[in-house]
Amino acid sequence: MGRLIALPSKKRGRGNPNWGTPPRPIPALPTEFEMQVKRLGLARAEYVASAPLKGWCKLNRNRRYIPEWLLEEWRMKVDETFSGVA
Repeated sequence: MGRLIALPSKKRGRGNPNWGTPPRPIPALPTEFEMQVKRLGLARAEYVASAPLKGWCKLNRNRRYIPEWLLEEWRMKVDETFSGVA
């Protein structure tokens, strides 16, 4: 006599059930530069004249995002080969 094989009672769900639905938007988080500007309470017109912001940018220009126009205004160069390892 042969063995009886138990078949599953439900059809197995396969594939991605969310296929075809639009992806959820990724929330935009502020950059470190934007948080620093907010902490200092600066308006965009005050960026260039701010000594504390310039000091922060000088220390973090190779590690954090800083707008290119601001770096050009202060004549700061970004080290392209900076690895971030001390």
